[in-house]
Amino acid sequence: MSLIIRKAESRDASQVFAFIRELAEYERLAHEVDATEEGIAKALFAPEPRVFADIAEWDGKPAGFALWFYNFSTFRGRHGIYLEDLFVRPDFRSKGIGKALLRHLAQRCLAEGLARLEWWVLDWNEPALRFYRSIGAVPMDEWTVQRVTGDQLLNLAEAS
Repeated sequence: MSLIIRKAESRDASQVFAFIRELAEYERLAHEVDATEEGIAKALFAPEPRVFADIAEWDGKPAGFALWFYNFSTFRGRHGIYLEDLFVRPDFRSKGIGKALLRHLAQRCLAEGLARLEWWVLDWNEPALRFYRSIGAVPMDEWTVQRVTGDQLLNLAEAS
C-alpha cells in the first residue's frame, strides 16, 4: 500500500469540497455548511491564495485532506500554520494518514522557520483527542474561543 501527500490542484476542487462535507457530517455540523464548491475553489486556487490544502491519496484513491493557512504569533514574532480541517475517510483510518498529514505540515513549519502548528478539536471527539495527545499535542485549556458571525458581525461592523 502506498501513501502520497500532495498539494491540492484546481482539478481537486470537487474532492476538497466533498471532504469538507464529509467532515461536517462526522462532526454533526452539516447544517452549518454554507460553503460552495465554487467558493472553495476560488479561495484555494486564487492567484494569491490565503488558504491551502494538501490531499492524501492511498493507492491512488482520495483518502483525506488537510486545509490550512498561515497565522501569526505576536509573542513569538513569527508566522505559524493554523490547521482548519484535518479529515481522513473512515475506510482509510488507522493507516497513519492523519499522522502523515500532520507530519507534512510540521515539516513545512520547520522548513519555513514557522513558530507553531495549531488547530481546534471538538471536546467530544475522544478518538481525535487521544490521537493528538499521542503525537505530543498540548491542549490550550486556558483559552476560550470567541467568534462573531452573522447578524452579530453585521451589528459590530455597524456599531458606532
